[in-house]
Amino acid sequence: MTARAGYSTREVARMLDVPEHRVRSFVGAGFLEPHRGPGGAYRFDFQDLVILRTACGLTDAGIPPARVQAALAALRRQLPRGRSLAAVRIEAVGGQVVALDAAGAWEPATGQRPLPYRDFERFTGFAVAELAERAAPLSRRAVAEGERRGDWGAEDWYEVGYELEATALDEATAAYRRALALDATHADAHLNLGRLLHEEGEPAEAEEHYRQAVELRPRDATAWFNLGVALQDQGRNEEAIEAYRRALTADRAYADAHFNLAGLHSQLGDRAEALRHLMRYKRLVEGT
Repeated sequence: MTARAGYSTREVARMLDVPEHRVRSFVGAGFLEPHRGPGGAYRFDFQDLVILRTACGLTDAGIPPARVQAALAALRRQLPRGRSLAAVRIEAVGGQVVALDAAGAWEPATGQRPLPYRDFERFTGFAVAELAERAAPLSRRAVAEGERRGDWGAEDWYEVGYELEATALDEATAAYRRALALDATHADAHLNLGRLLHEEGEPAEAEEHYRQAVELRPRDATAWFNLGVALQDQGRNEEAIEAYRRALTADRAYADAHFNLAGLHSQLGDRAEALRHLMRYKRLVEGT
């Protein structure tokens, strides 16, 4: 971040309801690496908050620190920048770390999906949205300060949009638009704005931003996959198939692309191709 400095150790401790020394101890133990602000003070972003909240909950549940650290290292890889965290829940189950999102449950340490945890109401792990609720006022305060100073760049508006997604979608959308007004080549802003528009029932407008994202990053499997979904939602199935294939060219293990291709080929009467993609999907999600 540039104009926007992130969260201080004191702000993080208040949001997590833990002493400041515990936040510092997790950093010292290598659970995460926040960047340094003025005077060398720790500055945390929202992804750091997720990791810290998870570490606190798992160690309190009796998971050995080494196992927590391994799971969190994997979780950092599996929750890339730009992915919405609002629906993720994380819990210690039977001595293992389990995460749950709309696609089902998985073990971060192994990446194994699916696991038999389907009911969000009975899944007692913390919801990241709860953490976002606490962070949102600080993000809004930062927005007001950025607007007052007038010196925010595209990355600053992108970061705020990312953090506001869980609790203020309209504000998040506006922040991504501000980012793109400053830098039309910000691929992550195009991708996230497209996703929000898509979720609001605007696949045609989302398509425009997904196309910008794949033009800027032609090897981005997620951008190609999202473009495929937008095209499919508009009934343009042949174009959607090509987009899903491009996603698989970028990432052969993109399971959801195989699943959607199986469905489209089945609709088109190509049973052999549908079965091939369905079997590949099953092997990927079952880890076989």
